[in-house]
Amino acid sequence: MRPVRFVALGDSLTEGVGDPAGDGWRGWAALLAPSLAEHGDHVRFTNLAVSGAQTRDVLERQTPAALELRPELVSVVIGVNDTLRRTFDIHAVAAHLDQVYAAFARQGATLLTACLPDPGAMLRLPAALARPLARRQRAVNTVVHALSERYGAVHLHAADGVWITDRSLWSADRLHPGERGHRQLAVRCHALLTEAGRATGEPPSPEPEFPAPTRTASLWWLATAGTGWVVRRCNDLLPQLLRLAADELHHRARGTGARLDLRASAAVSAALAALPEAPGDGTEAQRRHADKDAVGGVEAVPAQRRRTDRCAVLPEGAVETV
Repeated sequence: MRPVRFVALGDSLTEGVGDPAGDGWRGWAALLAPSLAEHGDHVRFTNLAVSGAQTRDVLERQTPAALELRPELVSVVIGVNDTLRRTFDIHAVAAHLDQVYAAFARQGATLLTACLPDPGAMLRLPAALARPLARRQRAVNTVVHALSERYGAVHLHAADGVWITDRSLWSADRLHPGERGHRQLAVRCHALLTEAGRATGEPPSPEPEFPAPTRTASLWWLATAGTGWVVRRCNDLLPQLLRLAADELHHRARGTGARLDLRASAAVSAALAALPEAPGDGTEAQRRHADKDAVGGVEAVPAQRRRTDRCAVLPEGAVETV
């Protein structure tokens, strides 16, 4: 029996930050891998995700390496880091993701994608700072939805819901899941892949294997590695974020805040319209969804892709990682 080749692309979320294992990280993709086949040892898993990666990094660095492996399944979960940069450009995000998805579609791989919660809400930033980040993340999610439809991806709607607000699922930095959260992602992805006929093994266990970090350990992480992350993001994003916040407050005071949403909607629609057409891709309908989604934050997900709550218990098997 030919092994199932699963390759994971993305940033720190897919790298596994928040789910420590030995001297490194494990994460949702590694937890998912053994459940793709009836026997976990029939899965070959390679994790190419790198902390801090943006959509350009996935396109230029991770995708070529993944294509050489000719995976049957490839996960592409990326975009939050783009929203946290002063260089954020939804046109570039859409172009990068379209090229990534198209490359794997041409090779016949099944795509696994996800939309994600906005970092401002997770960090509980003041409203004037959180709204611009939320608007950016909604724009990225809208693009991911549209392109997931275009390329027939198996898509996980992970942008909101009760599980997002459950603090027990998140690590000390509030941006990365803890082990319990990574397991929830793995369980939900497995349910969707099973429904699509792409997973034949038992679901991963939702129950943690290790005790949650103590408060002292969490505070120590924040004071060391976490502080470095905040400093790097502040140097890159903070000046622009303050300007965005000032613009937000100005529009709110004048009662013209809706213009910011309309501007974001127009940018998303233009970014999708600028993409090269694929035969029978249905992009016109997707662009109509984009107008609604970028303004109201209501993301169009087919009903069969919303069912992400099934879970069961199964010990994980061995996987191959790099």
